[in-house]
Formats: sequence, C-alpha cells, structure tokens
Amino acid sequence: MKQPQYGHQREKKYSRVWPSLALVLGSLWAMAVFFWFSHQVGEAYGWHAALGSPLSLNGYAVYTPFAAWNWPPEVWKNETVSRTLENSLTFFAAVPLLLFIVCMAASRNQGAIRDLHGSASFATKQEIKEMGYFGGEGVYVGGWWDRKARKQLYLRHNGPEHILCFAPTRSGKGVGLILPTLLSWPDSTVVLDIKGENHAHTSGWLASQGNRVLRFDPADDSFQSTRYNPLEEVRINSGRCISDIQNIASMVLDPNGEGLKDHWNKAAFSFFGAVILHCMIVKLYEEKRHATMYDVIMTMRDPRDLEGNQKTLFKQIAGTDHTAMLLEMFHMDRALAESMHNYCASAASGMIKTPDRELGSTISTAIVNLSLYTDPVVAHNIGASDFHIADLMDSEQAINLYLVISPADIDRLRPLLRIFVSQLLGRLTERLEFSQGGTKKTWRHRLLLMLDEFTSLGRLAIVERAISYMAGYGIKGYFIVQDLRQLSAAYGQDNALMANCHIRIAHAPTQVETADYLSKLTGTTTVVQRKKSLSSGRGGSGSSVSVQETARPLLTPDECMRLSGIHRAQSSYWQRFSPVEPGEMLIFTAGNSPIYGLQILHFIDPVFLERARNLPVVDGKPFVLDDDRGGTVAPAPGPEAAETAAGAYLRYLSDLPENIAEAA
Repeated sequence: MKQPQYGHQREKKYSRVWPSLALVLGSLWAMAVFFWFSHQVGEAYGWHAALGSPLSLNGYAVYTPFAAWNWPPEVWKNETVSRTLENSLTFFAAVPLLLFIVCMAASRNQGAIRDLHGSASFATKQEIKEMGYFGGEGVYVGGWWDRKARKQLYLRHNGPEHILCFAPTRSGKGVGLILPTLLSWPDSTVVLDIKGENHAHTSGWLASQGNRVLRFDPADDSFQSTRYNPLEEVRINSGRCISDIQNIASMVLDPNGEGLKDHWNKAAFSFFGAVILHCMIVKLYEEKRHATMYDVIMTMRDPRDLEGNQKTLFKQIAGTDHTAMLLEMFHMDRALAESMHNYCASAASGMIKTPDRELGSTISTAIVNLSLYTDPVVAHNIGASDFHIADLMDSEQAINLYLVISPADIDRLRPLLRIFVSQLLGRLTERLEFSQGGTKKTWRHRLLLMLDEFTSLGRLAIVERAISYMAGYGIKGYFIVQDLRQLSAAYGQDNALMANCHIRIAHAPTQVETADYLSKLTGTTTVVQRKKSLSSGRGGSGSSVSVQETARPLLTPDECMRLSGIHRAQSSYWQRFSPVEPGEMLIFTAGNSPIYGLQILHFIDPVFLERARNLPVVDGKPFVLDDDRGGTVAPAPGPEAAETAAGAYLRYLSDLPENIAEAA
C-alpha cells in the first residue's frame, strides 16, 4: 500500500500476532468441521467397520478429525456421504464469511481516513513509559491516572532537558510540582522562594540527608540570612576581572533588564566599573578585606568631602598606582596588572574632562541605582560571603540555596537577585572539558534551578543565552510562570525559553492567550462523522450512509480553560485521603503526544508528609522567626497536616470567582 503524502512519514508497526493467531484459529476451525463431518457419517452408517475403529470417550464413539482420509473410495460415492460433505464445506465457509461481514458492519469505516486532518491523541501508558516518566528519579512533572489500575502514578523526569511551567497563582504548583521535587532531588538546588514557604517545608529534610542548606534573604533583619557579597565573586587576580565587574555594573545600572537605553545610564556605565575595581583594590590592599557594594556607594559620595567636588574621586582614582598594589598582593603578570590600572585611570580621566553639569547627572544616575545598598539590613547581608557560587556544584556536600524575598520587596531587591543569577550562570558555564570524543563531567553535583515566579526578576539576558547550552554543564532549569503573556512581556513573543524547554507543563489557564497556545500545542485530530440519509420512490425506500472527516483541536481553548483545579473531593477514591482531590493538567514533551495528567498533592502522600515534618534550618542551625514578626520556631507538620493543607485550599476556592467556586 502506498504511503500517504501527509502526516508522519514513519514506518507503520504491523503486529505479528494477528497473522499467527488467524492461522491457529483457522486450523482449529477446519479440524472441528472435519470432526463433525466424520462423526455424522459414522453415525449414519452405524459405525460400520469399513469406516475404521472409532475412539471411545466416556462411552461415546467418535472419529478423529482426519479419519475420513482413510475411508475406501466406495464410501465417498455414497449419496449420503456426498451430501454431508457439501453441508460441512458450506458450514466451514459460511461461519468465517458471516464473521467477516459482521466485523465490517461493526467497523463501518466506509473508507474513512482517520488521520486526514491530523492524528493528535493523548499519550497512552505505554507511550508515557517510553518517554521515561516512570523511571522514579528526577524532578516531578505531574501525575497520571491509571484507569485500569485505578490509581495515580507519579511522572518524573531525570534528563538534562529544561522545563517550563504555566501555572496561575493558587493552581497547585507548589504542592504538586515544587515541594515534591525539592523533597526528593538528591543534588544541589537554587530555589527562588517567594515568601520562604519552600524553605520552611523542605529545608529540614534536605539537611537531614547531609545537604548544606542556605537561605539568602537580603531583607532579613533577624540576621539569620546566609550572606552573599557579589564583589567576592570577582576574580581580581585573573584576566576575567574586568568582565566580572562589567557584568555587575550592567546589572546595577539596568535593574529591570530593559537595556541601557538613555544617555545617562550609558555614561554611568563607562565609569562605574572603574569605581568598583578601584574600591576593591584599595580595600583589599589597605584593609585586607573584600570590598562591598556599600563601600562602593560610600566611595562615590564620601561624607568627608564637604566641598562636594565631584571630580575629587576621579582624580584619586587616576592618581592611584593600582599596578603596584596588585603586584604586591598577588603573583600575577605585570601586563595584566597594568591593564587593570589603565582601565581605572582611563575611565577616571574621561570623567575629569566631562563638564561639571553633565558629570553631576551621570554620577547621580549611578548613585540612584545604588541606593538599595545603603539599607543597613541589606548592607549587612551582602557584607561578606558564606559560600561561593562554585561551591554549588563542586563542594563535597550538595547545597540547597533558597533565594527568599518578600512580595513587598520584589521591586526593591530585584537588582541584587539579578546580579546573583547572572553571576551564577556566568561562572558555572565557563569551563567545559572533553574526553574520548565527548564532554567530560566536571562537577560533583548537578544543579537544579527551581525559579518560581521567574519573570519577577525581569528580563535576564544571561538566561536567554545560557539556556541553550547550560544543560551540558550539569544545570537543569525548571522555570515557572503564571501565563504566556507574563513571559512574553519580559522576554518577547519569540523567546529562547520557549524554544529551549523540552518539557512544558500547564495547569488550567486563566488567560485566553495562554489557552490558545495550549490548544495549538495539543494538535489537531480527525473526527469521523457518519450521516444516514433515507430515500423513497416508486421503486421503494432505501438508505445510504456517508462519511465525513472533519478537523478539530484535541483540546479547544475553552476546554483548556475548563481543566479542573484542586477542588472538593467527589470521588470515593480521593475521599479516603483528603477533603480535596487533585486537578487536571497537561504535559507536553517534544516529539511525543501530550499527556492528560493529574496533579500531585504532596500533603496526602505519607512519604512527602513525613519528610515535611522536619524543622527548617539554615546552615545547620534551626531557623527561628524574629519575635517582632509574630512567630517563633516554625512548627513541624503534625498528623493533621494533610487536613490543614486541604483546608487551606478550600479557603483558596472561596476567594476565587463565583463560577470556579461553584464548580468546585
């Protein structure tokens, strides 16, 4: 049969079972007919000796199916035998023919082409198995309801491919994706943890497994936060020093990732890196310590400069012998040290020649973007480093780093978190080694980037660049956004994240644009419609059946929006565990059929619940909330934790729009 010139041009897999089964059944049917024929003849002739000796089964005489082949020729000439043979052959042919007609009538394909407009379908259990989701290792991407076994199966992915999740607020992304993953991932993680809930639920168990747990909260006034100084990541005694500093300068002057658009930002960039490098060299030489961002801003607006001479700083920079300082502190190449001095001196010289009015505006632009670092709490928490970025993948212990930020502080602290993510990806994707024709593993621990509310950081150009190659460095991205519009607003319509995420997960969208996108991802299927028409005339009445193939999306946009969320338990299966039952979800894997999934509820799983009972910790110490914040040590979930969590979701439902609440 000629291969159709549409759809997948794959070689069809024909089963080898059916031809063999048909041969066996046909042989058995032939033996049965011959048995019946020989029995009828034997009974008609009273088991005459000429027919041979019959077998006896419980006193009942029977011939073997092929006994007739040994009968003498005279027997076959008998009219009774001939008539019995004709009846047997008719019966032998009639039954298979009747079955064939019944099957054809039942199928009623009438020539319908079931993949004419598309062949999209939801993945079967076997297809999901072939995707590798039943492997039992890696991150959680959702669940799947096994109708035959009447139970939920967890889907996990352990490959290097990245994941993009569309999950509106209160849709169950935390209990179904984030917490199960963090409570089972064996290697290092960096988690963007808005409000600190993920740290509270998972840090205790991770610490009990021998991991080092860090919690970086720049606005933590209880001073329990892990400290991180961006300037300590600058490799001051290497050729990467200038690039490290310029990356920091770019992040400071472009806090929202919109680019250095106006003249003042560009002018500030031309000197700001030089100020940072000058401050770092001087502090390290004179005070034997690493400079901080607070030192940088104090250098730019020195309170001792009572005259307010804006050019005094740049004259100091130009007059400082950075080369001599560097050579005294480090065993480094003189040419490299001189290039660093020239970088500082040339930028300072350019600013000295700038008119005072323009110079004042340029300096003000830089100082405004540095105002965050004058906050004494922030200044303390970034005043030193308790870890280095390289430790995340190279230390003996796996490290779990939580980037905690209050929703009220997102806009204010965004520049600092952007600096961290930029340094993280820049540092960990610098070196790749090769061995025996392939890449060589250079890390001790893989790194999972679990970035919930990812777009709250603004546009990160380093992420767009690194996502296409960071998997080769042992980094796996798990990006969670609320909807397509939010992602497009930050990264544009045709962005690298959409193109490089092998797996895409979606909960019920609340925005039409996202629903349209998900509908297109599911694909188009062919629906066969049969129409029966009746006719009557002089010759009598009759009927005819026509077949029409029509196209439709596997899921329409409104069906995507009507995917059920977490709701009150109606099934007796789920009522055994919790007052609520999981919602529906979609999982798309490149090159495979979409999966119609079922969300995970971590608080009804005894394994997850037991792991979540551990008290939260920071770097081996119990995490205690400040009394001014109205709390003490974070409570461990007790036996009633599942009911409490379920109750929280019921309260969430009451806050939703009426049509959703009623549906629940």
